Amino acid sequence: MLRPVWAFPLVAALIALWFSVLLLRAYLDRRRPAELLWALALLMYAGASIALLLGVLDGWSPAEYRVYWLFGAVLNVPYLAMGELYLLVRDRRVRTVVLVLLLFATAFAVARVRTATLDAAALGVDLPRGAHVWADDPVALDLARFYAFPAYFFLLGGTLWSAWRMRRHPELRDRFLGTLAIAIGATIVAAGSAFAATGNAVGFSLTLTAGIAVMFWGFLRAARPSGAPERPDPAAVRFPP
Repeated sequence: MLRPVWAFPLVAALIALWFSVLLLRAYLDRRRPAELLWALALLMYAGASIALLLGVLDGWSPAEYRVYWLFGAVLNVPYLAMGELYLLVRDRRVRTVVLVLLLFATAFAVARVRTATLDAAALGVDLPRGAHVWADDPVALDLARFYAFPAYFFLLGGTLWSAWRMRRHPELRDRFLGTLAIAIGATIVAAGSAFAATGNAVGFSLTLTAGIAVMFWGFLRAARPSGAPERPDPAAVRFPP
């Protein structure tokens, strides 16, 4: 009998795809790099969710798990954090250096996950645990820790700091609430890693769906026009020339 667990990653994938399309449209209208980076991150969430959907529907293939691991565990949070950096840091030199480092890190992660030694016997469950799948290749396992964890803490800290700086600006209320929602959504997704670590596909899919939905609402709220004249961003960091 087909269990309904497949519905959760399907919903997560649809929300992430819809979200990414809206962000891409916003980027084409305003040419803000943060929106492009967030759109790429949400496309990664969608790709990981589709891989999870296929995995729970008819069993995991090695290719599906590589896609799930690369986009769901390693790369998406760094791209969300890079978008946050574009909002917080106005110095173009800093942003360019970090972006180049991110692109090199992305190329390394893609090559490493694509060629990593994978234990196919560990794929016979709804949600295979990374520690089991990459038991013979700890580098692939450690990529999730070295990429996603620091990026998450930067994303969370930067978003909360930005929201704190905007709290006394009534004209930025929508952006204040939106950035708080983004931080909460990212935390919900991060909390889902506890389910992933135990192989709980339902719990992981629910937290992934809920986290993406909360971030979605946050970005929509933050993108509302304030109706106030353009003014310096109180949450931005500027470095001396």
